[in-house]
Amino acid sequence: MILYLFDLFFVWIWLFLTSYFFKLDYLETVATQLTAAIVLGFYLSIFGIIFEMYKLQVASNQFLIVRSTILTTTTTAFVYLLTPVFSPVLPSNRLQILTFFLVLFISLMAWRLFYVRFLASNRFLQTAVLICENYKVEELILGLENIDPHYKIIGYVSIDEIELDHTRNHYVEQIERNNLAAFVKKHKVAEIVVATQRTDGITTTLYQQLLHLLESGKIIREYTQVYESKTQRIPTHYMASDFYSFFPFSRSNQNKLYLATVRIIEIQLALVGLAVGMLVLPLVLIGNAIGNRGHLFYRQKRVGKDGVVFYILKLRTMIVNAEVNGAVFTTVNDTRITRFGKFLRKARIDEIPQCINILKGEMAVVGPRPERPNFVKEIAERMPFYETRHIIKPGLTGWAQVNYSYGETIEDSLIKLQYDLYYIKHRSFYLDLNIALKTITTVLFYRGQ
Repeated sequence: MILYLFDLFFVWIWLFLTSYFFKLDYLETVATQLTAAIVLGFYLSIFGIIFEMYKLQVASNQFLIVRSTILTTTTTAFVYLLTPVFSPVLPSNRLQILTFFLVLFISLMAWRLFYVRFLASNRFLQTAVLICENYKVEELILGLENIDPHYKIIGYVSIDEIELDHTRNHYVEQIERNNLAAFVKKHKVAEIVVATQRTDGITTTLYQQLLHLLESGKIIREYTQVYESKTQRIPTHYMASDFYSFFPFSRSNQNKLYLATVRIIEIQLALVGLAVGMLVLPLVLIGNAIGNRGHLFYRQKRVGKDGVVFYILKLRTMIVNAEVNGAVFTTVNDTRITRFGKFLRKARIDEIPQCINILKGEMAVVGPRPERPNFVKEIAERMPFYETRHIIKPGLTGWAQVNYSYGETIEDSLIKLQYDLYYIKHRSFYLDLNIALKTITTVLFYRGQ
């Protein structure tokens, strides 16, 4: 939110000041006319999301932020200038167009470099303390810090029966149980994270300290809450007999207005997708004849809503008889994928025929990716809650696809399941739009698999 608000603020203030001192009418109109300013802010937001301006891992990396800023600025200025119905009429003086672009770029670049240099530094980290068993420390810390570079675990309290005083874990300092409150005060800890379900480890002294910290305004959260908010995944590997507490699924899954609206949008997008498919079909036919010899299309069984099996349609990307020895997960640099097939996958062109599945109502635009029946059976036997993802239609793209690389193993399927369940739990128009924009990012940055 800080990144977003200050992007808008610095762009506006630089446009205003430049127009004031250099008497540039076009920039003055953009900065002072409400409609023009709102349209610019809208474009900046949309393209900022697409080019990952608000992804913390990118925003904290100087090289990546330069790339994202250039792409965002160029696209925003180009689209803004070419939509005079919504934006001001183009100026007769072309120098103002160049100035408009430079002001956008310099204002965003200067602010973002300041953010990388100062606000993303260690002095602005959100610090936390863990309460957990000794053997869990490494796993719990890495599970959070790899996702959010601004979140730092600086110590932990062991609830094990034998407490090793004055020792230092390989990752963070171990805090004596009786010293928790003093440690939190001394280091100005932002929150305390309880990462255990063992009540016997919470001694009376530790409990009293937690109570006093809570009363003093400190945030105390359960680890699964922190995990879900930071990673935007459901922590299935920490769920036990209380699994039902994790699944207050989104009301949108039964909301008739939401479902009807989404269905109308899906039909429109599927028709557009098929139109695009017809335009690129001649090129696909040529490429298929040269580097992917064999049938152009193929059908494959997939599991859909409520466990119903349907045939998914795709452009063929593998050699003929690729699974003569049985079905296996596709891997990175899979030798079965043809040269032209790699291009189709990277550009996501091979998915276009699934627009027919969408029109037939077998798939949605956004949802968990459909898996093959034999893989579903295998994964479900080893992974509780896997078939929960079948309560909604499978999608052409999904929360797992835009946040995680291609799944090659059962372990990858577990992580993708966590993302899928998060989507089902928080399903909404906003999340659907977020996924759609991130899908554009995936295609533009050629991240398909």
